[in-house]
Amino acid sequence: MRGTIGMVWEDAPYPMLAVNAAGIIEQANEAARLLFAGAAIGVPLARVAPAWLWQAHREVCAGHPADERADERADERADERADERAGRRHAEGQPVRGPVGGPMFEAHPVHIDGDRVMWWLVDVDNHQRAAEELRAEREWTAFMVEASVELLSSLNLERCLEATARLAARRLADAALVVMPLAPRQYAITYCDPRGEVSHERASIDPRTVPGLAEALRGFPPAPTRWIDPAETPGWVLRDAGSEVGSVAVTALPGHGLPAGALVLLRRTSRAGFSGNEKVFAPLFTAWAGAAISVARLYAEQSAITQTLMAELLPPAAPPLEGVELAARYRPAGDSEQVGGDFYDVHPVGGSGRESLVVLGDVSGKGLDAAVLTGKIRNILRALVPLADDHHRVLELLNGVLLTDGDPTRFVTVVLASIERRGTQVALRLTSAGHPPPLIVRNDGRVEPIHAVGTLIGLVEPITSVTESVLLEPGDTCLLYSDGIVEARGGPLGDEFFGEERLCEQLRQCAGMPPEALADRVQMLACQWVGGGEHDDMAVVAITAPREASRGTAGQRLP
Repeated sequence: MRGTIGMVWEDAPYPMLAVNAAGIIEQANEAARLLFAGAAIGVPLARVAPAWLWQAHREVCAGHPADERADERADERADERADERAGRRHAEGQPVRGPVGGPMFEAHPVHIDGDRVMWWLVDVDNHQRAAEELRAEREWTAFMVEASVELLSSLNLERCLEATARLAARRLADAALVVMPLAPRQYAITYCDPRGEVSHERASIDPRTVPGLAEALRGFPPAPTRWIDPAETPGWVLRDAGSEVGSVAVTALPGHGLPAGALVLLRRTSRAGFSGNEKVFAPLFTAWAGAAISVARLYAEQSAITQTLMAELLPPAAPPLEGVELAARYRPAGDSEQVGGDFYDVHPVGGSGRESLVVLGDVSGKGLDAAVLTGKIRNILRALVPLADDHHRVLELLNGVLLTDGDPTRFVTVVLASIERRGTQVALRLTSAGHPPPLIVRNDGRVEPIHAVGTLIGLVEPITSVTESVLLEPGDTCLLYSDGIVEARGGPLGDEFFGEERLCEQLRQCAGMPPEALADRVQMLACQWVGGGEHDDMAVVAITAPREASRGTAGQRLP
């Protein structure tokens, strides 16, 4: 028998007995010897086992043909043998139950060689307890998977706070609050009531009114979960569940280096303390929730800083200028970007105050690095607006500042346009520093480039510049644009520049257009030419002399 069963038999965790038809034990493993005192080879089963097990063994053996000679009389007892075999199969498939010294056991019979029966017993109470523990751990594992998905799938701070309160109220308590510090004595409070409804509010509270809350929010030294009497808890914590709350727990939500906040659990039961599984999974949940809230809050703070800085880098809305119509359009190189290397600014008052100043420029590079240089140049030019009567002096000073950086890759092309209304006409002074030439779109469809050439700003010293003066008649437009328009690469084969010649040809068809329509048209043409390909930043400013009806001698407005 030892050779058949081997070590597996002896070390099996369940009590196992091999008993012959006479009821004599032929083998008992260690677990069986511990369960049945005196169980050993050669000992009758009836002497060591309870009566229900001995009786079950007799019934199983009675249903199994012990005499092998019965097979020789098969023809005479065919029906009887069939009944016996059916009884044996029935007996083998039906375990029996009974107590062994108190605990309930279930005994399973299995026929082995000859007329021997192997019994293996299962502690029913332990089995049910293990099954219940396994079910509970599976539920907790499913809860933690759900919590990780909800908490870690979003960087939205309010959503993380809401998920933390809702999950805690559903699994750890009947209602829950998440308290997150903001400014001194200002806290964000997220509350999930017993119905699962979540509310958000900001309140000025004193954490010291709740025992353990100040320590949990401080985070150092680490504070364990503290259970407090509801009678010691203020109303802003208990809320509408006040009379039903039997126990309150305050626990920290650990973040990255600093605490993310605190979790307050409200339970109907008066029992203070976590259960066995709660002791394991509650710290895991608070750690995950604290980490998620901490990351979401860091992201929200960085996003707010980025938005604040970005507001200074974004091209401004064009302000109205007295006696002049003006429109500006901007499109960064990347679809996901908001700022780039092209810029424009409109200053209603420049120089001595008679003229307005429009600046359009293009710095080297793309993306955020170019945007940072753009912001610097815009601030410098804003400081130089009082000197706008002398375009060359403004460009000289800007060139000197950029040269002090000592980086030859940081340069800018720029065009300055000083604007003054003179009766029905608009007078322009245009100066270009390495920038594409401004284009004048006349009412009759003529397009005139203004060759106000000059050197790049930020590369060499001294610089050269030429200022050209132009008069716009009513309906005429001066178009300022960056090289992202004429250098837009696309076309039928995708490798041809849009070019100045093609731009002038299109502008001849735009005579008399309002500045908004003209700026939109130019940007649209360049984008269509590029198609889905890459392109540089694009900036367009259209300056138009307003169309005004002349007055007759009688003061009547004429068509």
